[in-house]
Amino acid sequence: MQLEKIVRIIEAALLAAGSSLNKERILSLFAEDEKVKLADIKMAIETLQQEAKGRGIELVEVSTGYRYQARQDYAEWIARLWEERPARYSRALLETLSLIAYRQPATRSDVEQVRGVSVSSSIMKTLLEREWVRVVGHRDVPGKPALYATTKQFLDYFALKSLDELPSLAEIQDLDNLNPELKFDQAESDIAESSGTASDNPEQASEQLTANSEDGEETDLGGEDYNEEQQDLEQEIALRSAEQS
Repeated sequence: MQLEKIVRIIEAALLAAGSSLNKERILSLFAEDEKVKLADIKMAIETLQQEAKGRGIELVEVSTGYRYQARQDYAEWIARLWEERPARYSRALLETLSLIAYRQPATRSDVEQVRGVSVSSSIMKTLLEREWVRVVGHRDVPGKPALYATTKQFLDYFALKSLDELPSLAEIQDLDNLNPELKFDQAESDIAESSGTASDNPEQASEQLTANSEDGEETDLGGEDYNEEQQDLEQEIALRSAEQS
């Protein structure tokens, strides 16, 4: 089979699949008598990546394979396709996710020790429901706390092929330069800053995770869960103030 036809078949398959496809899955689309090899698949993918240069879409490799996606440069306009007002990630959720990503496997207690405040159940529930983290075991200490690690869905969402692509903490810029598409609730930000307990590193890591997101989507903890988290932070501040006085 000619390379040009292989290229067009793969292009159509990637657009129709609705999810990423790895090379082996793409190869399975061809019959044995068509004599298509993995090397042909690789060449076809490289051709498609070259063709996408200068266009509004790009062909990227993530942990589960290859997929077409809109370029991040156009997220502002693409977001207008959806009428409903997007929910927000909370700063605490992104800090928690960043800590798990950089220190995995990590327990909830590990995250709390670094952040200086308790991690609300709603945050862990959201991360598990989105399949960004999963339980990979239990630490052999009293209580057998769950150990959390990130998933392939986490890598795919943030357009990463592997954890090796996470930037070193020294490379991550200050949180003030956060992607403008992500807007924290100001009240929560003030509370977190007033407590003086949040680690710089998880805040900064949360910036990079947001910047790598392929579609600029903002999601959330949900209204009630978000209020619960804010109340937890307020209570923590009140307790610390009482101890100091």
